[in-house]
Amino acid sequence: MTARVRWPRGRRSATLRTAVPLVTLVLASTACGEPALHVGSKDSRPSATGQSATTPRTATPRTLSPGPDLSSATGEAPSVTSAAPAATTTTCTDRYFNGMTTAQRVGQLFMGGVSAARPDQAQLRTLRAYHVGSIMLTGRSTAGVAATRKVVDAIRSQADQVAGRRVGMLVSTDQEGGRVQVLSGPGFSTMPSGLTQGSWSTTTLRARAADWAKQLKAAGLNVNLAPVADVVPASLGTRNRPIGFFNREFGHTADVVSSHSNAFAAGFAQSGVLTTIKHFPGLGQVIGNTDTTANVVDSVTTANSSSITPFRNGIRAGSPFVMVSLATYKKIDSKHLAAFSPTVINQMLRTQLGFKGVVISDDLGNAVAVRSFTPAQRAVNFVSAGGDMILTVNPSTVPAMAQAVQARMQQDASFRAKVNASVHRVLDAKYKAGLLTCS
Repeated sequence: MTARVRWPRGRRSATLRTAVPLVTLVLASTACGEPALHVGSKDSRPSATGQSATTPRTATPRTLSPGPDLSSATGEAPSVTSAAPAATTTTCTDRYFNGMTTAQRVGQLFMGGVSAARPDQAQLRTLRAYHVGSIMLTGRSTAGVAATRKVVDAIRSQADQVAGRRVGMLVSTDQEGGRVQVLSGPGFSTMPSGLTQGSWSTTTLRARAADWAKQLKAAGLNVNLAPVADVVPASLGTRNRPIGFFNREFGHTADVVSSHSNAFAAGFAQSGVLTTIKHFPGLGQVIGNTDTTANVVDSVTTANSSSITPFRNGIRAGSPFVMVSLATYKKIDSKHLAAFSPTVINQMLRTQLGFKGVVISDDLGNAVAVRSFTPAQRAVNFVSAGGDMILTVNPSTVPAMAQAVQARMQQDASFRAKVNASVHRVLDAKYKAGLLTCS
């Protein structure tokens, strides 16, 4: 059963703190590379074509059953290892967190893929059963804004509840431009490639990005898994399969990529859509595409390379999400994929760059880069390394992943504390996006 909590009176501030040059409302990730062409994947095939709305109207929400919960025989929220710094007052996100069962908390760590054109009802049932708190629209849809809004509203209407309060969903997609634009059709602009966007002034890009964000928001989405912050050297160009081959980069120098990724994110923030800078610590120096290739290695990038600059500046500007790649970085941590590396996530991203927001993985569902790991290992390794949100475009992997996380929580107090801290970060992002209500 869902635990009930008391909700103190008081108004929730809807004001979002701004930062220069980026208004603080930015979120992270797209598949790290060449779009897979099968149904249910992050299909980034070339698209045929390359008004800010109010909060979506949804059907009366229903409270979902707690679903599988391996840490409590009753399904009630267990005693919790402290996950956040002690505070003198209980925050809105604390109240949601405290009212959740363990299964509901673990569900907040997942972003599951759903076909943008034809959502699979069996997959949606799986996501609901495991309380998955965020959704990614995948594949390709030419249905346009109005039709997409109906799809999103239907999904949101079945979001989890805590004490009668809906836990709002983050709904995302890959809307970079060029050959990576999931949503098109009536109401959506044809977005040019990253290289073309990089040739514009930052003022122009920010204005255009604000318009693109309004279109996503009108369709019911609140997260874009963009911008790409990877720096592809001109000498490598299209031989770089995940980024350069598709002209996804804003340019070939850290300065150009930094200024234009920030402008893109600032435009989306201006229109109230979160963005994600990706793919940390950069896919610009690799040849292979982690979506379609195993053992992709970067032998160039170090913790102090200039290609880290766009990520550093994006974080300083207020990005709430950073997506971590599935490549291995020999000069940073040669023993782990970046998404499974404490050195990459905790030492570089958290400590060196001071990132306080949500760390999201690149696809841990269908990517060839992680096929040598079971779904359970992928989820546990990512969280153990310090990651917060597990992106899987394949919902069938969610049960094994969620069960493994809960099982490890029972066995390991340190791991349990990491999970609790990650859930708080995800809920904080939702609160800042206006998806939690405590008034």
